[in-house]
Amino acid sequence: MAEVSGAEPYQPAMTEDEKRQVVEASVGERVKLSEYRPTVTDLTPEERELLIDQAILMLEQVYVHLPLKRAMHSTEPIQRLRLLRLRHTALNERAFQSTLIDIFTDLRDGHTTYTLPESYGTRHAFLPFRIEEYYESVPDGEPIRRFVVSVVSPLNQDPNLKAGVEVTHWNGSPVELAVARNAEREIGGNVEARRARGIERLTLRWFGASLPPDEDWVVLTYKDGETIYETKFFWEVIDAKDRPKLLPERLSDAQLDPAGEDAELGIDLKTDLLYRVRTALFDPAATKVGQEVAERRAAGDGGGPAAAAASSTPSAAAASEFPEVFPRFGEVTTPSGTFGYIRLKTFRPDPQRTIPRLIDRVVDEFERILGLMPSSGLILDVRGNAGGTISFGERILQMLTPRRITPAPFHFLATPLTHLISKLDGPNARWRDAIGQAIETGASYSQGFPMTSEERCNSIGQRYQGPVVLITDALCYSTTDIFAAAFQDHEIGTILGCHKNTGAGGANVWNHAANLEPLGLPPGSTFVPLPQKADMQVAIRRSTRIGKRSGVPVEDLGVEPDVSYLMSRRDVLEHNVDLIAKAASLLAEKQPTQTLKLKPFAAAPVRVVGYECENIDRIDLFVDDRPMGSPNVTGAGGEIELPVPAEANSVVVANGYRGDKLVASTRRTV
Repeated sequence: MAEVSGAEPYQPAMTEDEKRQVVEASVGERVKLSEYRPTVTDLTPEERELLIDQAILMLEQVYVHLPLKRAMHSTEPIQRLRLLRLRHTALNERAFQSTLIDIFTDLRDGHTTYTLPESYGTRHAFLPFRIEEYYESVPDGEPIRRFVVSVVSPLNQDPNLKAGVEVTHWNGSPVELAVARNAEREIGGNVEARRARGIERLTLRWFGASLPPDEDWVVLTYKDGETIYETKFFWEVIDAKDRPKLLPERLSDAQLDPAGEDAELGIDLKTDLLYRVRTALFDPAATKVGQEVAERRAAGDGGGPAAAAASSTPSAAAASEFPEVFPRFGEVTTPSGTFGYIRLKTFRPDPQRTIPRLIDRVVDEFERILGLMPSSGLILDVRGNAGGTISFGERILQMLTPRRITPAPFHFLATPLTHLISKLDGPNARWRDAIGQAIETGASYSQGFPMTSEERCNSIGQRYQGPVVLITDALCYSTTDIFAAAFQDHEIGTILGCHKNTGAGGANVWNHAANLEPLGLPPGSTFVPLPQKADMQVAIRRSTRIGKRSGVPVEDLGVEPDVSYLMSRRDVLEHNVDLIAKAASLLAEKQPTQTLKLKPFAAAPVRVVGYECENIDRIDLFVDDRPMGSPNVTGAGGEIELPVPAEANSVVVANGYRGDKLVASTRRTV
């Protein structure tokens, strides 16, 4: 049995009463689902028709995946919306909302969603436990899928329920069937993604994306050893209005410049939101860590690593200024050796912060953390990462490879309205001629252009020179899909997948209120505010891949891993020990490793460049992109004389080769 140690999540000392108090303070007042139902506000017929008309305009004129979804999922959302407009008066409120949700759900697109009005949209329903799946090995047979309670909230009142009990039935049905029914009601471009979301839906719902459960309580049947228990759990509802960490935040409310690069989001808002709610309900330790960081920041020390070092409770998580992004990192010792491990949970730092240069700061933090990792190899774990700022994901790739990064191209749907949008001043003007040409030639999509400049994708250079394994699952979405695709297309390392695909969301998402309403379009093409704080999001630009898979869309296809893996019981209950051991074994197979460093320079002008290296036999040297030599090298270091001195502020880049293969790169500024 594989033994793994190191980089465990930080667990501050807390009594059970303290854990419960933290959770209660995080989620606020709770009511039974039956008490919540009468508080729902109905839409008027006119408000319903406004919602339908805006949905038709958005999906027909700017939804970039509409041709793909019609082909792959046999769905006709425009016709269904037109029929709903004719027939909605015969429907009660729940039936109307259910029909509208179904039209969006059948697109199987986490970017293109309808958020229900405020009387739904700020509420969440939960049960006080979480269920996850694992696979039990069978000699000479197919692995058997099992479902287990992985964590229990301090709010739970069933003394027999604990982490590790096996769930067998859900309201009298085999739990596998309950998951399958849930999966059919979920978005997700592939079966793996829908099943992963269906498991989440068993115990946690956001009413902004789905109606309240039909049942007021759930009867759970579970086994602890040979003992079988059956318990009734009531759905409880929390209202997040006064709790910023739990708000079903519209993208229009984010602390980001809506015209800037950092606001160009690729995110599954629902999964991102549920991650925050799940942390509040089940992980009081992580909540307390976040509070510690916030307190240090409020005290004026920024909450960063220097402050953490002086903290009475220093930890890997607390040592990061962004524990919501990097909740766990450090060295892990495995049967295959000692390696680095980084859990990258989101590409969207806490949107409630008002930190200048927020994304730049997070990119800098990733660079700092990489500097703490051993050179033997790195495990980068992005499971469950719902995405975030696209430039964040694309910019950190360069730190993991000596190769130059090509950012993903993004394409608009070619329609008169997208052409009109491209004619407005701003960052969309780059697509103007391409959309016009596509309309002329009858093409569905415009030519693609990157959203993150190639210069920004390569301005830092390689910072980690060891082998890298990327761990993915079917809940990886949007920016994380784009990141994983680029990781594979640039041949950075091996992808180890806990499902057969990532979540398959390849687009830039725009919000109705934040991006579409302010456009100032002429009458007939105008996006107007939606009633009762309802909201919509839409995939506005699709991404395609580069390299050997050039032109292949990420949407619905996702990223297939190089190596597949089935989660074990120990993974679910013991911090992924078998999964990490498997990733470490892949790193051990990637030997040999190499290093290349430039020594500090003397005062400018610099005439000699000193270097240290291991397992490198040639160095190509550049000063401000100008070639300065390509000597063969032996040993652990030496010096290279420059034919032209490097002046102050010049950037010196050294590319190291083994044979004809580029294996390492480093740079230093004079």
